[in-house]
Order: sequence, then C-alpha cells, then structure tokens
Amino acid sequence: MLGKIARKVFGTPNDRKIKATRPLVEKINALEPEFEKLDDAGLIAKTEEFKKRVADGEALDALLPEAFANCREAAKRALGLRAFDVQLMGGVFLHQGNISEMKTGEGKTLVATFPAYLNALTGRGVHVVTVNDYLAKRDADWMANVFSALGLTTGVVYPRQPEEEKQAAYACDITYATNNELGFDYLRDNMKSELNQIFQRDHYFAIVDEVDSILVDEARTPLIISGPAQDRSELYQGIDKVIPELADDAFAIDEKTRNVTFTDEGNEALEALLHQRGLLDEEQTLYDPESTTVVHHVNQALRAHKLFQRDKDYIVRDGEVVLIDEFTGRMMAGRRLSEGLHQAIEAKEGCQIQPENVTLASVTFQNYFRLYDKLGGMTGTASTEAEEFAEIYGLGVVEVPTNRPIARIDEDDKVYRTAREKYEAIVEEIKKAHEKGQPVLVGTTSIEKSEMLSQMLSAADLKHNVLNARQHEQEAQIVADAGKLGAVTIATNMAGRGTDIKLGGNVEFKIMEAIAAAPDSDPEVIRAQIEDEHGKDEQAVKDAGGLYVLATERHESRRIDNQLRGRSGRQGDPGRSSFFLSLEDDLMRIFGSERLEKVLSSLGMKEGEAIVHPWVNKSLERAQAKVEGRNFDIRKQLLKFDDVMNDQRKVIFSQRREIMEAEDLSEIAQDMRHQVIDDLVDGYAPPKAYADQWDTHGLYAACIEKLGIDEPIIGWADEDGVDQDVLRERLEEASDKLMAEKAEAFGPETMRQVEKQILLQAIDGKWREHLLTLEHLRSVVGFRGYAQRDPLNEYKNEAFQLFESLLDSLREEVTQKLSQVRPMTEEEQRAMMEQLMAQQAQMQKQAAAPAPQPEAGAQEASAPSEPLLAGFDENDPDTWGNPGRNDPCPCGSGNKFKHCHGRLA
Repeated sequence: MLGKIARKVFGTPNDRKIKATRPLVEKINALEPEFEKLDDAGLIAKTEEFKKRVADGEALDALLPEAFANCREAAKRALGLRAFDVQLMGGVFLHQGNISEMKTGEGKTLVATFPAYLNALTGRGVHVVTVNDYLAKRDADWMANVFSALGLTTGVVYPRQPEEEKQAAYACDITYATNNELGFDYLRDNMKSELNQIFQRDHYFAIVDEVDSILVDEARTPLIISGPAQDRSELYQGIDKVIPELADDAFAIDEKTRNVTFTDEGNEALEALLHQRGLLDEEQTLYDPESTTVVHHVNQALRAHKLFQRDKDYIVRDGEVVLIDEFTGRMMAGRRLSEGLHQAIEAKEGCQIQPENVTLASVTFQNYFRLYDKLGGMTGTASTEAEEFAEIYGLGVVEVPTNRPIARIDEDDKVYRTAREKYEAIVEEIKKAHEKGQPVLVGTTSIEKSEMLSQMLSAADLKHNVLNARQHEQEAQIVADAGKLGAVTIATNMAGRGTDIKLGGNVEFKIMEAIAAAPDSDPEVIRAQIEDEHGKDEQAVKDAGGLYVLATERHESRRIDNQLRGRSGRQGDPGRSSFFLSLEDDLMRIFGSERLEKVLSSLGMKEGEAIVHPWVNKSLERAQAKVEGRNFDIRKQLLKFDDVMNDQRKVIFSQRREIMEAEDLSEIAQDMRHQVIDDLVDGYAPPKAYADQWDTHGLYAACIEKLGIDEPIIGWADEDGVDQDVLRERLEEASDKLMAEKAEAFGPETMRQVEKQILLQAIDGKWREHLLTLEHLRSVVGFRGYAQRDPLNEYKNEAFQLFESLLDSLREEVTQKLSQVRPMTEEEQRAMMEQLMAQQAQMQKQAAAPAPQPEAGAQEASAPSEPLLAGFDENDPDTWGNPGRNDPCPCGSGNKFKHCHGRLA
C-alpha cells in the first residue's frame, strides 16, 4: 500500500529516467529549424565537424543534441520518416548503455540509427546486431540511405560471405550482422595466423536488436567451431535399437528439469540387452571404467528418444536433422547438439550419422557481448528479465512510452479442462472473428500443434496460412498478409519476426506484387490505386476490431507471450488478445498450481465451459516466474563455469595477437628457452642436492632432446665451483649460440617467420587439447558434490592447474621445435626442385588431356596458400610451416592436407 502511495507521489524509477531525457529531446527539437536549412552537403559537412570535435576531446554526451538533430534530418530526407520524440528518447537510452523497451511497431530500426551515428563519430566502428540474416540485410539496405546522407559507410556481414567483402563490411562505420556471425568471426579471427586476415577491428559499441532473444534465450548455447573426430556410426545405431526395448519403469523422466535417468531396474535390463547385442563384453558391467563411453552414449540415446520430439524440437529435412529454436520457431541450420546427442537423434530418425566433433574454439554469447566497451539493446519485452540484464551485462531496462496510447484489449485467460475442449472453442472463436472480417493471428508453441490446428480449420472450411519452420522462406509474405481483412494466420512463436503486421495488409508488398503482375503498367498509377484501396481496407479492419491475437497455450517465458500479444495494437491501432488454455497443457500440467485443478473440479464445470478470472492469470504468471527463475539460475551457473575458461581464453587470444603484431619474437623465444633450462636444471640438479647427486645423464639426454645441444654435461659435475647457476649459464650460452647460428643460416627475416609460425601452431594445438580436457573435467566435476566439495571451486582450481601445465608444455614444445628446424642442404633443395618440376609436368600433362566429369560434390584442391619454408623436409612435418586444409599435403602423397597429415584425431 505504502509503495503505491510513494509511486504516485514520487513516480517510479522508470518515470524519473523518462523525465530526465525530456530536456535533451527539447534541445534536439529546438535545433530542428537550423538543420532543416542545411543542404545535403551541409549534413555531411556537419558529420566532419563532429568527428573533428570528438578527435579534439569533446565528449559524445555534449555532442548528442546536435548529432541526433543531424541524423533526424538525414532520415527525414532519405526515408521520408521524421522520428517521434519517444524514438529520440529510445536512442538516448541506447547511447547511455541501456535496454530500450519499445512496443512492437514503434520503429526500433530507425531508433538504432541515432546512437549508431553518434558513436560512429569516434571512428571505432559500431555493430548493430540482429537475430537473422534476412533482418541484417534488410536493415542495412534500408538504413544505409540515412548513413550515406550523413557521410558514413554501412556494411553487412552474413554467412559464407567472400573474405574481401566481409573485411570491407567490418571496416565500415556501421556494420549490421547477426549475433551468430559476430561470435563465429571472433573465434575465426583468433585462429588466424596473419594480422591482415583478421576481420573484427574492435569491440567498441554494439546495439542488440531483440536483445532478450539474443542475450537471454540463446545464452545457454555456446558457439563452437569444431572439427570431425572419430566416426562411431555403428555404435549409435546399435545403441539406438536398445532403447525402444526398455520397459517404462526402466527410466524416470523429470519434465521440470528436462532430464531423464535410468532406474536401478533399468540399469539391470540395459546391461542384459547390451550383453545380448554384443555392445558390452560379457565380463564387463556398466560400472567398470572401460564402460564409460557406452554409458555416455546410452544416456544420450535415452535423451534423444524421451526428451526430443520430432516437429517440436527438430524437423527432418532432406535426410538431415535440423534443430528448431524453441523461442522463435525458426530452423537453426548448421547448429548441432554436442556430446553425441545430435548423432543419437540422427540414429533415432534413421538419418545419415555425421561424425562427432572435437572443439577447436568456443565462446558463449554472454562472454562475447561482454567484450564490448559499451552495449545497448532494444526489444518489446525485457522488463521481466531486468534482474538478469543488470546482473550479467550491467544493462538497465527502461520502458519507453508509446507514441500513441495502446488501444488493445487484453482479455483474461480462458481455462478449459481438456485440450479437445480448448481446440474446439478456439475454432469457434476464429469462426466468429472471421465472419465479421477481423484478422486473427493464432499463436502455437510447436509445429505439431500448428499443423493439428490447421487440419481442424481446414475441416471447418476456414481458409488460413501457416507460418512455422517448414514455411520459413515465405515468412515475410505470410506476416505481411496477416493483417488483411478476414485473414487467419497460424504461427509458431512470433519473437523477432521483424516484419510488422499492418492492418489491411502491408501496402508496400501489395504494390510490389501488382507491379510484378503488370510490368507494362505505370507504377505510379498502380501505387495510387492500391494506396486508395488499402486505406479502405485498413478502415474496414479497424471497424472489425483490429488484429485479434489468439494464443493456444502459455509459454514457459512471459516474454514470449508478451511478444505475441504485442503484434496487435501497434501505433495506437485497435486490437484484442486472448489466451485459451487447458489443464492438459505442458505448463499447466508440469508447473500449474494444484489448487487450480481442485477449484476447477469442485466447480463442477460442464463440457466445453471455461473458467475466466484474473486470479487464474496471476497463478499462471507465478508459475512462469518460477520457470524463468530456474532458467536464470541455469544460465548463471553456466556462466560461472564459462567465466573460468573465459579468463584463460582472453590470455591465450591476447598472446596470439601480440605474437602476430610483433616484428621480432626472438626475445620471447629466448625467454621460453631459458625458462625450459631453469626447469631442466631444477629437475635434474635440485637446489639442495650435492653435485654427485645430480642426474647428469638424464640432463644430458634432455638437453639433446629439448634444446638440440650436445655439451659435456656429465663431466661438469666433477669440476670445482660448478653449481646450479653455472649449469644454467653454460646451457643458456650454448642454446643461445645454437639459435644465433640458425638465424644466420636461415637469414634474419626467415627465422622471424619460422619463430612466429611455430609459436602460433603450438599455442593453437595446446589450446585445443586444453579445451577438450576442460570439457571432460566439466562433465564429471559435478560428482565432487557427493564428497561435500563445491564443484565450481574444484573446477576453478583444476582448470588453473591445467592452464599452468599448458603454459609449461607450450614453452617446451616451442623450444624443442625451434631447436630442430634447420635450413635445407643444397642436395635437399635440388631434390625438392626436381619433385616440384615433376609435379608441374604431371599437371600440364593432365591439363592437356580431356577432363573427366567430376563426381558429385568433388572439389578442386586449391593451390598452396603459403610458400614452402626454407628448411623444408617432406619427411619432417615440423618444417612444413602452416599448410591450408585444402592444399596438397607437403609429404607428396597427392592427397589434401586435411585427409593426410592434417587429419584431425
């Protein structure tokens, strides 16, 4: 009660933030007449003036009113759109590093141009992040008109883009890209060996569209670049046949945590089946250490069968299992589940089983976006996750008022006893709305349910469109038609669709269709005619009550429900939303209050009758809040583990960068070599040991192996005055002399290149091994909890020790490889030249012969990407440098490097 009174008197924190920006907006509006007088060249001249002022030290905050006024004028001229005051407010909050929560249809795409323009004046580049490639390209093409009118460049990044084009896109002032492509490019950049191959120049400022979808929903899944590992197709297929033979009491499913485990009876039955099918040796049990792999794959097969449903979690398309994003209903082509789970689903569906992968590099979106100096976000629904945004990203959430008051009517949920009664009521409700011409958008939670409802509507003779992962390509067209008079559209989750549902239909789509159908007609006449018709259609839809959003189920997250609701009532349009639920819905069944069920049964509800009451809404929202809280805890826990790896990732990636930027690495190589010598001396001649206790034979052998030096170490122990320090000095002197001779023989320039390549290769190899070890550690560290030890602390301690041993072994490997490289003798050079000439002659001979037809999918091997190093020896991989994956293998086998010596273990 007191809180309500205080809010009335002082306003909410959100109200105070809105109030604080009003003077800024007034300043921008006051500058409008001044900027209207400028010609087009004058707007660009202003940009140059602003850039100079920033370079001279003026703060961006001081420049904000003028920059926003300049950008608003450019948008007005380039797009015919004058930004509303609330859009300027949204832009101010984005610049300040907040999330602007703006309702659907408030023009977030235009809002992003203001902070993007202001921050691009620093010359450091701004990234605008979208949820899919279509939106990235659309927004970049559309807003490039504004930025070019201001004298700035705009680029767009998309998958499988040519390297030169991608590099140019990242070099632009403003770059549009998807979250996935930005994350993968960051990982790829940190696998490159030359500075000029790197795409991303800086992580300065990012504006994230649909920020809740990207930073919350997708934060549970790390981005992984992987390479193929051992093929175990037969094992997956064999285990897959075992699962259907298990009785229902062999496993227990926990739907709340989406987990499934074998019971004690199940373990016994499973062991017998595995013995019977020859998948487990007769004398071996499931509890033996040797059974770890089989147990792991059996657990994954059980999850594939019992937790993952076709047409809900994935679809099978062209013989391939494609995952579906549970929050947007979109296909996630190229995304695969890790740890053999995807292969288990492929076995279940009878698809070709792709080999498992080993991780080469990985990062979570949480840690990628925390690399940016400043972050801002836009969405229609963020307030329910405000705590998570503040705790993990340091982002505040500000609800920006709508330009016009919301006229949508949000009805209380209708709860039925059974799913059948619910769907029958939905069909009747759609009929009523359709008869009066009101467009209906029906929201479903899965493909399966959308197609089942589609069949019911077809049986009732109701014409409709279906939008789900199967109709992904027609998305924009279906959404554009959803606001037409009498239209019925069934859609899986509407998060981040990016195309507004306009009442009467999308006029631009109608015009494009009409011009395409009648190419000889005058486009202007067609436009005028369609705009006139559209005005009448729009009014007819408004008279019918606007867009009716009818949801068939509540989602686990309140945000997804709010996103669906928000499709109706844009820009002050009339609209209506209603949720139809049943006690058999997943959320009601798993998380719904048991009291609700008792109330419904005690009321003695008749067939087809629904309960409608605000208390039901509150009860459901509490259940959703519980689920959201649990999901937040899961993400937080994942982040704590990933933070350990992230600190190490930053160290490794910054080391790589330093190595690539360095002109001369001889000092680093020398420091590593001297550290290795220190370790060898401490190991074989311990500090408190007498000279006759030293293991000089072991030290002598180790120096030949690791340092490449052959010194009379065994005799040194008998000399007077020779202690540890003398040993070190003599070994350092001998190894430095050896490397100086090598540098002279190679030539300083070549030696620097050799050092750089060996250092980078060693870092990459060790980091890959380290990632795999951490993956294995993370999968088992949870068991430490049974010994009353905190798994996170255990993970931190062991990961730190593993990282220290990585650095030690890295020093050893680099020192050893550098000690082994040598220039080629004249005889070896002559032999190599002869081999190359023979290969060239063979290629010319093949070129002269008629070319055979290539097999389907065959690819031409590319020419070697790098010249052969001096000191090249086809029998010694250490002298091959860094061959490309598709280059011919330097060993002369004729196979590609990736299929020969470059094969990933």
